[in-house]
Amino acid sequence: MRLTDMLRSRSRNSETECESREQQASVSYTEQREIHNEERIVSLPIHLIDANVFQPRVKFDEESLKELADSISEHGIMHPVIVRPKGERFELVVGERRLRACKMLGWLKIPAILREMSDAAAAELALIENIQRKDLDFFEVAEGYQRLIEEFSLKQEELAKRIGKSQSTIANKLRLLALAPEVREFISREILSERHARAVLKLEDTAIQLKVLETVAKKGLNVKQTEEIVKRILNGEVEKTPKASSSNRITIIKDIRLFHNSLRELTNSLEATGLEVDTEEEETEEYFQIVVKIKKPERRD
Repeated sequence: MRLTDMLRSRSRNSETECESREQQASVSYTEQREIHNEERIVSLPIHLIDANVFQPRVKFDEESLKELADSISEHGIMHPVIVRPKGERFELVVGERRLRACKMLGWLKIPAILREMSDAAAAELALIENIQRKDLDFFEVAEGYQRLIEEFSLKQEELAKRIGKSQSTIANKLRLLALAPEVREFISREILSERHARAVLKLEDTAIQLKVLETVAKKGLNVKQTEEIVKRILNGEVEKTPKASSSNRITIIKDIRLFHNSLRELTNSLEATGLEVDTEEEETEEYFQIVVKIKKPERRD
């Protein structure tokens, strides 16, 4: 079966299920409390769900949320959010964007999986789910790592083992937090790479870091050229910004960024239908590598 056919089939089934959940109030609050340990899908009142205090994502694009809301309105939710009981209420663990989109639609209930879990397990799951399935930028990932380390007194090696990353990956991400907030904001806004961010870490002055990054963004300089600027500044030389390798360099860089943004929008749309999408990105001196893995939907007999 083609991917488009599978999406249509699953979307029709999901839409029917979600319409039924919105129209019926068959699962009472008492019933929900009784099945916490059974991990069943229930239609949970949205006003009883509190935000995840360990949510690593700090920026939510309103346009992207609106697109997700439109998709949910048309196709329904194929992957329920995950919540855990907290006293007389529930705390969201996974599904922040889906919950926000449903609030935008004015939904009173949302399909949810009730799961008993500790603070540490909830924090890890929230971070891992966002890293694997959404486009957290590297600063948000770094902040998520730092939060886990501080909240649960973990060493870098322990965190690396628990989330399936190398210790060097954790360490490199955490170093980025030494950059001032305005520097991080500029890098994220201009869609500069993590390696660009690491290059300017060697400069202690925030104003100089920003000046270098403005030059990088304006001229479309690669990481090696950025490192050359930093090296000259550290050596006390007069800054001579290297020119891009060709007259088309800036255009090419911008085209790549546009493609990257378009790919993010595509993966967001796929996830909105309930498909599991895992995106891996790597940048070297020679190329950008983006791998998108889409888990095949389970067949329904």
